[in-house]
Amino acid sequence: MVDLSSIQEHAEVIGADGVHVGTVDHMDGDRIKLTKKDSGEGSHKGHHHYISQGLIAAVEDDGTVRLSANADVAVTFEEEA
Repeated sequence: MVDLSSIQEHAEVIGADGVHVGTVDHMDGDRIKLTKKDSGEGSHKGHHHYISQGLIAAVEDDGTVRLSANADVAVTFEEEA
């Protein structure tokens, strides 16, 4: 299990494939709240999304948060605010 206290604001969140998923706004309990600028397009644009602790595989030495799923799959598990 990842130490959630090691996740820093403005850290990049990437999928297991190394593709950008978002940027950490802050931790909200056991979920990462992503910045609005990474909220996507259409009906997803302009509000925050959350990634649950269960998708977090590791926090790398440079602070990057790596997920256990590829980016295209991980975004389907995001929760909307």
